[in-house]
Amino acid sequence: VQLVESGGGLVQPGGSLRLSCEASGFTFDKYAMGWFRQVPGKEREERECVATINYSGDTTYYTDSVKGRFTISRDNAKNTVYLQMNNLKPEDTAVYYCGVSPFGGTTTDVYVDWGRGTQVTVSS
Repeated sequence: VQLVESGGGLVQPGGSLRLSCEASGFTFDKYAMGWFRQVPGKEREERECVATINYSGDTTYYTDSVKGRFTISRDNAKNTVYLQMNNLKPEDTAVYYCGVSPFGGTTTDVYVDWGRGTQVTVSS
């Protein structure tokens, strides 16, 4: 299994970024995917679930702090999951990870593999 995140960077408050996670090594359209974020001082198990999407893309979840600003989507033909982030705030600064889960969920323990992460920094 390989998950490769991209699209992070430095952006001013109010700006936008689109994260991508390209997957390989498993049957992508049979698994749920999630975006999590981790800030310095937190352990892997303490990653915050930002958004999840089921295998077909018709069911999504967002943590309250990103509702209305972030959108998760997937393209099963391209084995890729996306996170469109708009109206970014300094508190969104973190390393963002994508994970794969056979069941879906909002806790790290149900995700069986992770990418290496992409840094998102929101600062003026």
